[in-house]
Parts: sequence; structure tokens; C-alpha cells
Amino acid sequence: MAFQPLAGIRVLDLTSSLAGPYCTQILSALGADAVKVERPDGGDETRRWSPPTWGEDGVLFLSANAGKRSLAIDLTRPEGLEALLALAARSDVVVQSLRPGVAERRGLGYAALRQRNPRLVYCSISGYGRSGPFARRAGYDPLVQGETGIMSVTGEADGPPVRVGVSLIDQGTGVWAALAIVAALHEGVGRELDLSLFETGVSLVPYHVMAYVATGRAHGRHGTAFPLIAPYQSFAARDGELMIATPNDRLFAALLAALGLPHDPRFATNPDRVAHRDELVALLAGRFAEEDVDTWVERLDAAGVPVARVNDVGRVAEHEQTRALGLLQPLPHPSAPDLVGVAPPLSVDGERPLHRSAPPRLGEHTEEVLAEAGYSPADVERLLAAGVVARPAR
Repeated sequence: MAFQPLAGIRVLDLTSSLAGPYCTQILSALGADAVKVERPDGGDETRRWSPPTWGEDGVLFLSANAGKRSLAIDLTRPEGLEALLALAARSDVVVQSLRPGVAERRGLGYAALRQRNPRLVYCSISGYGRSGPFARRAGYDPLVQGETGIMSVTGEADGPPVRVGVSLIDQGTGVWAALAIVAALHEGVGRELDLSLFETGVSLVPYHVMAYVATGRAHGRHGTAFPLIAPYQSFAARDGELMIATPNDRLFAALLAALGLPHDPRFATNPDRVAHRDELVALLAGRFAEEDVDTWVERLDAAGVPVARVNDVGRVAEHEQTRALGLLQPLPHPSAPDLVGVAPPLSVDGERPLHRSAPPRLGEHTEEVLAEAGYSPADVERLLAAGVVARPAR
């Protein structure tokens, strides 16, 4: 039996960029009917974030909007707003990512929608939260990585702060939003939920914050190393890089044995190794440089030492573990018949839930969604002729 616990739940997705769409894609993968509400004049801005594109849309859009239906509607027009309010009255969840205050000014705030639908779960995603001096600021993932200290602890010690190379805060916020929505649906009463990129960013540096409060010193950058453990970082082999993790004395002893290195009292315990990190890293770096990555991975894995090759994304896409787990899912699309996406990262009863359809074309489901809101075919044609809604060219 397919794992679709949210079947029968309708989600109105009034978000763009990544955090909100990533949230509603998760809900769709769990069975919800996610209706993506887009402007008729181009839709979600990420459709045009390119290159690269795959077919007619940018890959960021395609990566966060599988399984949804697209309603292209102009919410600045009274007829468009009324249609959306009619849909909200028939929905279970609304997710919106307008700047704080904008939804209320447009008649799409929680209070207005709750009058029509008291059981509605209403989720707002913003850059910096609904209150405080930064509440009105625009928030994008790299800005918030800087603001919340993530960049300050990312990069080499003698180099500049570095942005994490994935949209960590956007996607993390999307996961938290989906979790909050599922919890609110489980509770069974209407709720107003607020999440922000800033809060997610701070939540991702908990031990850094605790260390600062405890010592009055902020952690700096350690490259691939981890400030609390040594060795716990990457090393250059003869033909590439590998990552080592030895979080306890037993594993460190196994590492020394696999490398053919003698016991050294300077490195007897983890606090010793952290205190003498530079000497330890120099010793290990010299040894790792003598052999190829494959040799070290095989040898350390056999010795029970946690080790991984540092791969590029191309190798990950072709990785035997990626293939064995079925993580890449074909999503045939009208403009990209060979489209492939990343499937949801969970399994239930040994089966992986899959996205139920490819990311939609702009306005692909306008007519059917409006019909579900009570609009007749003639009503829909009138809205199309007036430019209030749109559908793909036929």
C-alpha cells in the first residue's frame, strides 16, 4: 500500500523561491494535493533562474515543485482574489512567503482566511520572523547564512567566510514548516504557524552558541575540521580527497594501526588531540599523501575507521549507493521527457514514496482547480479572456 498519509488534504502554496516550495513538495510527496498559486506573467521567479534549464524551466524550480498542480492567477485583480478565497475555504492548509504584512494588506492574512475556514492551518515563512527590528527585511539563504554566523564558521582558518554550497537554510526551513504543518493537522484545529530563515539559521548553530555563552569566545573557521574532535576532517591523498571521522579513542587507535603509525602520548585522548591538532594533522597529512584515495578507503573501512571519498555531485549522481537506494526518480515532463529528480529521502515498509507527477507547467491545472472551487467552464473562459487567469499555450 502506498504511503500517502496526507491524501485528501489540500494545500494552497502561495510561495516562491525555495523554502516554501520545498515544504509543499514534501507535503505533496506524502499525499497532499498541493496547488501552486502563480502569477500569470511568468509564475514562480525560479522558473527563470538559469542556466541551467531542463526543458522550459530552471532546475531549481524543477527540484522543488514535483507533484503539484499549477494555478496561474492574478491576485491583484478582485476576481482573482475572490477565486483564491473560494479555494481557501475548501482547503486545509495555506503556505505563504510574502513579506510580513503583505498578505494582510492583500486580504490573504490568517484572520481573513480563518473567517471563511476556521479549521485552516496557515503557515507563514519569512526571512527574519514576524517581529523584531529585522522583520521587514527580505531574507534569502545566503544573506541569512551570513547573519546567523554560519559563514563565520565555514571556510579555511586563514581565508574569508564562505557560504555553504547548498541551500541549507531554505531547505531546513522547508522541512521545519512541513513538520509543523503535519503536527497541526494531527491536532485537528486551525492554527497560525510562523517560521523564518533566521530562526532556522540560529537553530543550526546550537553548540556554537552554547560554546560562546560558556566561554565568551566565538568559534572561528576550521576548514573541513570540527573544533571539538580531532582528527575529524578531510585529507589529501595522492589522487584526491578523503574525509576521516574518529570521534573516540578506540577509533583513533584503529586509524593509527591502519596507517602504520605508532602510539604517541601527545594524542592519547581527544582533548590531547584537539590541543595538539596542528602536529597531528601534519603527521597524518604526510602519511595520506603517500597512497591513492581508493587504497585508503579500502584499508580504513576494513579497519572499521569511518571514512568517505570526497565526491563531486556528478559522482554522487552516478554513485552505486544512490542507485541502490533508488534516489533518482524519472519525472517525464512535456518539455523535458528525460527529466530526473531526487526522490523523497525516506522509506516506509521498505518502499520509497515517490513524487506523483512532474513539476507543473505554468497554469497547467488552472481550469480544473477553478472547477473544484465551483467555477463553471463559462466562468473560467471569462477569467481567461480577461487575463485574470492563464493556462499553457495549446
